[in-house]
Amino acid sequence: MTALRCVKFPTAAINRLELPRYFKFFWWPPFTADLKPGIRENITQVCFSAQSNRTTKGKVMKKLIVLTAMAMLASTANAGKKCNASATARHGRHVTYIRTAHPAAAHPAPACAAAQSDIVDTAVGAGSFKTLVAAVQAAGLVDTLKGAGPFTVFAPTDAAFAKLPEGTVESLLKPENKAKLQAILTYHVVAGKVKAADVVKLSSATTVQGQQVDIAVKNGKVSIDNANVVKTDIETSNGVIHVIDSVLLPADKDIVDTAVGAGSFKTLVAAVQAAGLVDTLKEDGPFTVFAPTDEAFGKLPEGTVAHLLKPENRDQLVAILTYHVVAGKVMASDVVKISSAKTVNGKSATVKVGDAGVMIDGANLVATDIETSNGVIHVIDSVILP
Repeated sequence: MTALRCVKFPTAAINRLELPRYFKFFWWPPFTADLKPGIRENITQVCFSAQSNRTTKGKVMKKLIVLTAMAMLASTANAGKKCNASATARHGRHVTYIRTAHPAAAHPAPACAAAQSDIVDTAVGAGSFKTLVAAVQAAGLVDTLKGAGPFTVFAPTDAAFAKLPEGTVESLLKPENKAKLQAILTYHVVAGKVKAADVVKLSSATTVQGQQVDIAVKNGKVSIDNANVVKTDIETSNGVIHVIDSVLLPADKDIVDTAVGAGSFKTLVAAVQAAGLVDTLKEDGPFTVFAPTDEAFGKLPEGTVAHLLKPENRDQLVAILTYHVVAGKVMASDVVKISSAKTVNGKSATVKVGDAGVMIDGANLVATDIETSNGVIHVIDSVILP
């Protein structure tokens, strides 16, 4: 290794650069190999010029400072690419040596050491997700969202949480509501890394919670359920964050309560009660129910419903109702791919897809994907009979 002569820097320059009073630059191949030939030659010429012509040293020093800075930047950039370089300083008596290290150096370059933060740390660092972070901690999901993933998180801001009815957040953060809080938070997470360019191609996405969120694109704006996407593609080490302006709430009512709340399934609810199937349809499931409306029951011959609701006809009623139920959660996107579906009754219902829509046996599918806490309801316009 051939060293250039030591050159004394002007005091003002030393102070600006925060370098020791003397600077020695080594002509060491691992460092200079990364420099462009023009820069390398200029440094050589300036250093020797400073040695041979002391009267012009002040002017030469300015050029040396600029070229040295360029050289250091070039070396740092190269270290970031190769991830094997480091800069170490060894202080002797008024002399500083700057060199690159071998790949086994103990101190890697800062450019390599700084890794992307994970989803949790990114949210914490942003400063606008304080409520979300507190909720994740209360739900015990920190370790999960620090896992390898990848995950896609639709992250509500603090302002989004503030839109919820007063006291809602405080209630959810209580230990006794942990399960409900987990359900809400996991409803904001999709497995895999789904960038904005892919999100706009979807009409729905299945969340980690199990239910689907609806995705709509209108006038160049994207909405997830009832929330607007306001910022996209915040990269993290284990996934991506898209920011939304409202909190997403999954369905928290089971199939029976959802049917009761809808108001258009009064006959179906009465039949389920008469058949003793309420507890069954309130279980975890999941179940897929092809639910006839009150108008659908009205199409049956006069007196049929009254006859079926009699205790002595319970078995017949159970057989009819269970023919409307399929085990598992079958969303509309899956229904259109099958030609039949085996029901809880034991028999299979025929599925036909045509220009006019989808038919289950002789009934038309008029509304789909009404999600519940234990399955999904598809609405049909006729009662199907096994």
